Amino acid sequence: MTVTIEGSTGTPSTPSIDPDEVAKFSAMAADWWDPRGKFRPLHKFNPVRLRFIRETAEQHFGLATGLKEPLKDLRLLDIGCGGGLVCEPMTRLGATVTGVDASEKNIKTAMTHALEQGLDIDYRAGTAEGLIDGGEALFDIVLNLEVVEHVADPHQFLKDTASLVKPGGLMIVATLNRTAKALATAVVGAEYVLGWLPRGTHDWSKFVTPDEATAGLKAAGMDVEPATGVSYSPLSDSWKISSDTKVNYMIVARRPVE
Repeated sequence: MTVTIEGSTGTPSTPSIDPDEVAKFSAMAADWWDPRGKFRPLHKFNPVRLRFIRETAEQHFGLATGLKEPLKDLRLLDIGCGGGLVCEPMTRLGATVTGVDASEKNIKTAMTHALEQGLDIDYRAGTAEGLIDGGEALFDIVLNLEVVEHVADPHQFLKDTASLVKPGGLMIVATLNRTAKALATAVVGAEYVLGWLPRGTHDWSKFVTPDEATAGLKAAGMDVEPATGVSYSPLSDSWKISSDTKVNYMIVARRPVE
């Protein structure tokens, strides 16, 4: 089995779960899926982005609202899927989901939890480059969530991941803006004051502005909508869609039909 890492071009592999390792990865899965644990910020953030993804897909593909599985027959890629916090809800909404992450430990953790939930998700250890080089079939939806701020070359990464969107499909990007407000809240506040995230989780210099993200997506031939802000409300301890893009934001990009 070949395990690929960031920047490599090996075809993503589907690792097997060694029975002797099940307990270990079950423990990791419990950690990832604990809403009060170290991934609490992602659990808090998840409802607003899941709702945004669903509503965007319904509008883009002309899907009926209110269905139990509105994304049925749509093929979806979650690049940098981590422990599967988005893959599982998307699968429950009917999508055929592929989750890719450079960390094999994350993939095995996600696989273990999906098996425990009885969900069929195509998890692979690898990278976007590996998917491209392996001739992967294109996807109706590509999710690029809280990943681009962690890669070596954000512009190229956005171009690469956008190339995996089929004509008529869409990509949703969620990331952090490189502003003084983001430095104060997402790094100093979240990591050093409130302790929501481990110190060193984010490198502010690698944050991506909406203009930079838009440039990368347009370079890949995508039609790009203006950024949508996502803001935290301390009173309700929840996130909501807003007009403020100075910290967290999401961008919708659409591949024109050829």
